[in-house]
Amino acid sequence: VWVVLLFSVTVLVVALVALLYFGGSKEQDYVDKDKQQAVFLTNGQVYFGKINAINKQYVDLQSIYYLNVNQQVQPDQKDAKTNTAANNNSSISLVKLGCELHGPVDRMVINRDQVTFWENLKSDGQVAKAIAQWVQQNPNGQTCNTANNAGTDTDANKP
Repeated sequence: VWVVLLFSVTVLVVALVALLYFGGSKEQDYVDKDKQQAVFLTNGQVYFGKINAINKQYVDLQSIYYLNVNQQVQPDQKDAKTNTAANNNSSISLVKLGCELHGPVDRMVINRDQVTFWENLKSDGQVAKAIAQWVQQNPNGQTCNTANNAGTDTDANKP
C-alpha cells in the first residue's frame, strides 16, 4: 500500500511540475506576429520592430526603428519670451536602424534584464503608420548615404 501511495504521489508531483513548466501561456504567445512591437529598455531607449523570439534570457528584435529627437540648443528670443510647448523647437523623426557609424545589421538581441516591458502596436498608431510609410517609400530596403551616416530621418518619416 505504501509503495503504491508513494508511486502515485511521485507521478502526481512530476505531472504538476511538467504542467507548470510546459503548460500555460508563454510570453512568446502574446507577440502578435502581424503587428509591430515597441520594446522599452531600462535606459529609456525605445526600439520598434518585430519580435522574432522572446524568452527569459533575451528578446530577438528585427526590422528595427527608433525615435530621434532633434532639439534646438539656443532658442530664439521670441521663443524665450513665450516659452510654451507650441513654440518648442524640437522635432521627432523615425530612424531605420542600419546606417549608423558602426553599421549594425537589422537585428538586435537584447538581454531580457534590460527590457522594462514591450507591447504590440496598433496598426493605426502614428509609429506603425510611419513604419508602413517608410517601407512603401523604400521598397528595395535601406540605402545608406556614405556622406551622411546619421540614418534616414526625413520629414516623411516623422510620426
